[in-house]
Amino acid sequence: MTDAQRVPVRLVFADRGAFHETTVRLPAEVLARYERIIDALREDAQVTAAVYVDARRLVAAFVEGES
Repeated sequence: MTDAQRVPVRLVFADRGAFHETTVRLPAEVLARYERIIDALREDAQVTAAVYVDARRLVAAFVEGES
C-alpha cells in the first residue's frame, strides 16, 4: 500500500492526568468503511493487526487536517 493510500490519524490519550498524542497512518479504504474512526481501531482486522490502541485511555481520534 502506498503512502498516498494511507491517511494520517491523530490519536490523543489521557494517562493519569497527562495527555499525549501520536499519529498513525491508516488505510483510506478501511476508514471509508466505518462511520467512526474508533470503530475501525477496534474492529477492523487490518488495523488491529498493525496498531495497538488502549481504548480505555483514548480520548480523541481524528484525521489530521480535518479538525
